Amino acid sequence: MPFYCEEIRIETKGENDFIDITDRVREIVKRSGIRNGLCCVFVPGSTGAVTTMEYEPGLKRDLAYALARIAPSDIYYFHHERWGDDNGRSHVKASIIGPSVTVPVINGDLVLGTWQQIVFLELDTRPRSRRILVVVLGEK
Repeated sequence: MPFYCEEIRIETKGENDFIDITDRVREIVKRSGIRNGLCCVFVPGSTGAVTTMEYEPGLKRDLAYALARIAPSDIYYFHHERWGDDNGRSHVKASIIGPSVTVPVINGDLVLGTWQQIVFLELDTRPRSRRILVVVLGEK
């Protein structure tokens, strides 16, 4: 089965920097030459996440507020004992959302809903240099 992989590199501003990567993923799928299969988008790391959402300002704020209620900044995290850092909440949020999404590829294009974008979520408390792997599998 044909396999194709590329990386997307991004610089983030830190916590709650949500970046629409749909067009970049779509370009990689086209370069892959795969007509029908699956596209997996994965971030190596434990404080970033990948999901799909309607990428619009209101929902970006809503998601940031919801995550802050799930893992607030003003409570104690045992993770801080291990490394002496302040990003326990970042790890909790990333664990809940997850590091990847898999999207069907049909006729050489991603199958996404009208208002659905692929989004990288920076959840760490500081700016980061990130690499995101895009793997396309299927038939040509």
